[in-house]
Amino acid sequence: MTHPSIEQLSQCWDSLADLLPTLTADQWNTQSCCPDWSVKGVVAHMTAIEEILIGWQPSVDQPPAFDKVGPFMEAADKMSGPEMYEKFIDVTDERRTDFAGMDDADFEKPSFTPIGAANYGRFMDVRVFDFWVHEQDIRRPLGLPGHESGPSAETAMDEVEGSLGYIFGKKVGLADGQSVTIKTTGGVTRTMHVSVDGRAKQVPELDNPNVVLNTDSTTFIMLACGRIDPQAEIDSGRISWTGDEALGRHAANNLRFTM
Repeated sequence: MTHPSIEQLSQCWDSLADLLPTLTADQWNTQSCCPDWSVKGVVAHMTAIEEILIGWQPSVDQPPAFDKVGPFMEAADKMSGPEMYEKFIDVTDERRTDFAGMDDADFEKPSFTPIGAANYGRFMDVRVFDFWVHEQDIRRPLGLPGHESGPSAETAMDEVEGSLGYIFGKKVGLADGQSVTIKTTGGVTRTMHVSVDGRAKQVPELDNPNVVLNTDSTTFIMLACGRIDPQAEIDSGRISWTGDEALGRHAANNLRFTM
């Protein structure tokens, strides 16, 4: 089976499998970047979703059994960090077994996804995005950076890049005729352009954008996911801009399009 999401999910699982056994009890209980969850809560959530996907057959009309997530989270709350880690390993091993039994046609099957009906491969792309962001939800507050580059990080950026028109049109609210260039450094190096001509959309190039935003890729993705405080990132210098000062500041503060 060659679908790229298999390798990318495996990379996400392997990265977490390396990280989680190193955590202390205090670190497991540290507040993550998700307001409602500790580090252990984030791992429990990721594990719960993967568990309900074990054996699930792609379907538009019959989504996975999300009603089982709540009871899983309640049970996970009673687990220690090491027990949660062992459960994560068991579940992801079963998911690897699922993938081993699939072929290309399975990834083309019509499927429920969190972003609307698509195919199973698209659903797994979204799972890569979720896993990569949730790993950063854990790493950032612990001060343990990692897995900021590679195919999974590129896929996470792809998801944000695909929403640039919405972000700058609806959230930032660029006016007709305005434009922005975003330059990311670090793990995922990209230069992206958005212009408004009736509506905001990504364009291949810009000669004279109103604003150029500069940031590292992980900060950009985490801001777009609403995980971190924009003002704190501005104050630290992790996001900056040139050009129209007021528009740049407004854009840097309003990148969130999902949570």
